[in-house]
Amino acid sequence: MDLFPLYNSLRIAGISTLIILILGIAAANWVVKLPRGIKGVMDCLFTLPLVLPPTVIGYLLLKVLGPKHVVGKAFLSMFGIKLTMVWWSAVFSTAVVIFPLMYRTARGAFEAFDKELINAGRSLGLSKTYMFFKVKLPCCKQGIIAGCVLAFARALGEYGATSMIAGYIPGRTATISTTVYQLWRTNDDNLAIKWVLINIGISAFVLIIINLFEDKSRAVR
Repeated sequence: MDLFPLYNSLRIAGISTLIILILGIAAANWVVKLPRGIKGVMDCLFTLPLVLPPTVIGYLLLKVLGPKHVVGKAFLSMFGIKLTMVWWSAVFSTAVVIFPLMYRTARGAFEAFDKELINAGRSLGLSKTYMFFKVKLPCCKQGIIAGCVLAFARALGEYGATSMIAGYIPGRTATISTTVYQLWRTNDDNLAIKWVLINIGISAFVLIIINLFEDKSRAVR
């Protein structure tokens, strides 16, 4: 049994989760400070990938990163690097798909944060940067970690956008999800079931971790 799909899925999920952890926190921290009207517009924009079909996201990414389109053409001509049909293509698609999960979780945590702590810090002469990293993030870490774990689980099972932008190349771009589909197409049910069980096992483990964080958060409150 070739374990490359497992390795590749974990690699893609890990990198994309790290990316959206940073971007999601930054976006959420910015949006909560905006006026109500602008906040609603930006919230809609950042959450849009959550409700769009993954195949639509994959199509839009192809229109940007494809070798005949804007960014993809520029990278290919300047650096000789293809941004599609390689394993890291899936990082782009997966990051877009899971971004709303991290963003909305972080935004909820920041909105529940006691603003009086910030005011108290300012009265003591503490900088905004210090208050963000030393006070705000630690106070919101339960929600952020839970969002991170949830995003990782979603990234691990992403198929639609990934199959369009990275395809299925054994030993190069294959993930658990695309492998299951290919095994189904070739009537290899026995191996497909093994991969399904692996995916279910990992997902169940992730959900257990999320529940543990939620229980811990309730206990702290």
